[in-house]
Amino acid sequence: MSETDSFIEEVTEEVRRDRLFALMRKYGWIGILLVVLIVGGAAYSEWQKAHARASAEAFGDAVMAAMAEDDPAARIAALNAVSADSGSRKAVLEMLAASEAVTNDDREGALAKLNAVIADTTVPDSLRQLAELKSVILAGDAMAPDERGKLLDALAAPGAPFRPLAMEQQALSLIGAGDSDGAVALLRQILEEPDVTAGLRRRTTQLIVALGADPDTA
Repeated sequence: MSETDSFIEEVTEEVRRDRLFALMRKYGWIGILLVVLIVGGAAYSEWQKAHARASAEAFGDAVMAAMAEDDPAARIAALNAVSADSGSRKAVLEMLAASEAVTNDDREGALAKLNAVIADTTVPDSLRQLAELKSVILAGDAMAPDERGKLLDALAAPGAPFRPLAMEQQALSLIGAGDSDGAVALLRQILEEPDVTAGLRRRTTQLIVALGADPDTA
C-alpha cells in the first residue's frame, strides 16, 4: 500500500469516527432515555407487585383477626371495620358478614349484606352471582316462587359459574312442589356436569336414592 493510499484510509477513518461521535452527541440521549425508561419501568412494576402483595397480606391479616373474635356480633363489627379498596374485597367482607349474621340468627341482616354485594357494580359478576345464589338459598320460602324460579334459571344457565349449585336448588324446588320425577331427571343432569365437586356429587346421589331412584339409570 502506497503512502497516499495509507493517508487516504486514515483520513477516511477519522471522518467516519467524527461522524459517529457527531451522531452520538446528537442522538445519544435517545438511547440513554430508553435505558432509563426500561430500568424505571421494571422498578415500577416490581414496586407495584410488592405493594399489591403487601396490601393483600394486610387485608388477609385483618380478616383473620376479625374472624378470630369469639362472638358473631363482634366478628361482624370487626369485619365492617376492615378497609377494602376493591369491589372483590368488599364482596368478600359482606359475604363473610352475612354468614356471621346467619350464625347470629339475623336473616334480614344477612340478606341486606348479600343484596349490597348484588347491587354493587364494582364487584365481579362471579361474586355477584354467588351472593345472588346465597340470597336465594337464605330467603327460602319467603321468596315468591316465580321470582325464585327466574333467579335460579339465570344462575343455572350454561356457562354460569355456579350452574351445578343452582341446579341443585332447582331440584329441591321441584321436590318441594311434589315433582319427584322432574327432580330426579335434573339431579342426574347435575351428575353429568363437568365441574361438579365431590360434595355436590355426594349430595346429589343421596337425594336421588332418597327419592327411590337409581343414580346410574338414565
